[in-house]
Amino acid sequence: QVQLVESGGGLVQAGGSLRLSCAASLNIFRLTAMGWYRQAPGKQRDMVATITGGGRTDYADSVKGRFTISRDNAKNTVYLQMNNLKPEDTAVYYCHALLKPDYWGQGTQVTVSS
Repeated sequence: QVQLVESGGGLVQAGGSLRLSCAASLNIFRLTAMGWYRQAPGKQRDMVATITGGGRTDYADSVKGRFTISRDNAKNTVYLQMNNLKPEDTAVYYCHALLKPDYWGQGTQVTVSS
């Protein structure tokens, strides 16, 4: 059973920073593409950033230049560094493992006040 455990969410003022972490209980973590998604109230879940096992990254246009996804294969952990946060970044952030079937974490709340 794969488990993804997120941490690092919280309340921050606009312009501030947070770093999310996702620890994965996954033997093939280093081979697995991972991602961060977010869902605001009343909206669909959207991709924020993804990273392949080889380290190739992709970002939503709305976060390019502000967010950075990275991974530490020795720790089976993927990170999302979020800088210059905006109120529109407020959402529940989910960690995702691209497997068949895929897996999701329980989510962590990020709230950005104006």
